Amino acid sequence: MSTPSILGLSPIEADPHGRAANEPGAKLDAGKPRPGLVLGGFARALLAVTRIGTFGAAKYTDNGWMEVPNGEARYDDAKLRHWLYEKSGVEFDSDSAELHAAHEAWNALARLDLILRRKEKAALPALLKKPGT
Repeated sequence: MSTPSILGLSPIEADPHGRAANEPGAKLDAGKPRPGLVLGGFARALLAVTRIGTFGAAKYTDNGWMEVPNGEARYDDAKLRHWLYEKSGVEFDSDSAELHAAHEAWNALARLDLILRRKEKAALPALLKKPGT
């Protein structure tokens, strides 16, 4: 089962080395997303963002950010506040002692996830509609 709605890409069922699907050593992953490039390449940044998420969960609740009213706008504002602090020469957040840049990244991810959830929810009725109705 493919997951184009989650990753935003339609997998190409082809082996990158030209092997047939039933040939030994074939792996039909040409054109598919390579999450290791992001997760491994940004390991330090993702660990910093993880610390922000853990700090926020301890301060508020686990995953409570998903329920914040008008979350897209509020996390955009929070992201911009951290950006402004950093640009004004304040490198670390006084509350968490973490980099403002890490807070900015966390807020950007929260906003992006809320946008993606909204778009998936909007597309759900069409996906659930029975053919011919």
